[in-house]
Amino acid sequence: MYSILPRSNGPVLGVEVSGKIDIEEEKSLIAKADELIETFDKIDVLVVLGDHVGISFEAAVSDIKWVLTHMPHIRKVGIVADGKLLAALITVDATFAKMAGIEEKHFDRDEIEIAWHWIES
Repeated sequence: MYSILPRSNGPVLGVEVSGKIDIEEEKSLIAKADELIETFDKIDVLVVLGDHVGISFEAAVSDIKWVLTHMPHIRKVGIVADGKLLAALITVDATFAKMAGIEEKHFDRDEIEIAWHWIES
């Protein structure tokens, strides 16, 4: 499941994810992002991952399709999560994101304030 973080404001969407995301939750989250894109054109997304996060196959496919078709509207993506493997994967992904004009960065959980300052700047 996910929740919109209360610090979300303007073109900044903060989301905390825990447990497993299903297709209905994915559709709801995409609708929120689409609403922000319609209003602001470019958005920044901060994702805080909890422990044992998962996503259904259908939701993952929907997410990938949405990202690929909306890259021009994404300015920054911050991922807050512990784990060296995930940090390394995000670093690799950030290289490809940069080619699409997207800044992407990983933060450990104890760096949540730093992540917010980065995403809001």
